[in-house]
Amino acid sequence: MPLPRILLLTTGGTIAMTPGVDGGIAPTLTAHELVAAIPGLADLARLEVTSFSNKPGASLTLQDLAHLAAKIEASFASGCRGAVVVQGTDTIEETAFALELLVSNSLPIVVTGAMRGAMAPGADGPANLLASVAVAASPAAVGMGALVVLGDQVHGARYVHKSHTTLPSAFTSPAFGPLGEIIEGKLCLRARLTPLPQVPRLRAAEDVPVALVPISLGDDGRLLPALPDLGYRGAVIEAMGAGHVPAPLAPLIGELARRIPVVLSTRVAAGPVLQSSYSFPGSEKDLLARGAIHGGALGGLKACLLLRLLLAAGVAGEDLPREYSRRCQLTT
Repeated sequence: MPLPRILLLTTGGTIAMTPGVDGGIAPTLTAHELVAAIPGLADLARLEVTSFSNKPGASLTLQDLAHLAAKIEASFASGCRGAVVVQGTDTIEETAFALELLVSNSLPIVVTGAMRGAMAPGADGPANLLASVAVAASPAAVGMGALVVLGDQVHGARYVHKSHTTLPSAFTSPAFGPLGEIIEGKLCLRARLTPLPQVPRLRAAEDVPVALVPISLGDDGRLLPALPDLGYRGAVIEAMGAGHVPAPLAPLIGELARRIPVVLSTRVAAGPVLQSSYSFPGSEKDLLARGAIHGGALGGLKACLLLRLLLAAGVAGEDLPREYSRRCQLTT
């Protein structure tokens, strides 16, 4: 059988970084230089290699992700059987989640990177790239939604979380666990996911600003009334526990929800926002009754990204809670 065609898009990140004169690392390596350093890739797939950008993951934008999604869809239409996006690990969980929502094709999309620079002892980039191409080329990965592959583990985009700032084992899925592993160069799956519904096609307009507001002990909420005047079109409240805030914040959140869409999320790493268990002022039941949108099982980062994507696609009014709920429950 001929080797499958796989699109490989690089955007920069630690995997492409080398030391500069000041001793710090910055993105320098191109896509072709990364591929040339890993001869084994040619045994897995016929790669179509493109340097999309060369910047840190923290500098990627929603417009970048929309353009990546368009390139991936075009490559699938031309015969590619999978895609690998290489980027900085700071925003891998957001990129993968966005690509699952933006690309309608069921072919594999894998996002990867590295926790150590290309010249560092024990650099993990080559192994991660090799494993990612193996997953993207595997028929078993079809219909799984976007995946994140690092450290020979395969994570679903909706669950994956960067849980450490430096360790090569930084990526985990606290609410679900890895979907599978790469063993002897092959994808071994333990679970399968059904892709989340695609969001409507984004409009050509600029990105829609959405505020992400974490709530801490004793927070007085003075930022909340200012959000619409600062130009925010929506807000995500990263609440305590199962969706709770200090009691004085409840009326402020209710007033804000009358002005812009407000999603109730949680700052906890795993588990959903509840809907009807607690009824004290500032509880999830109270805030939902005041007009907040239930954030389901998404953490704050992905809850914010989903709201941005839906608003950028023109979803608003009474359609917004329904469309949000279709994509925030993370069922398999």
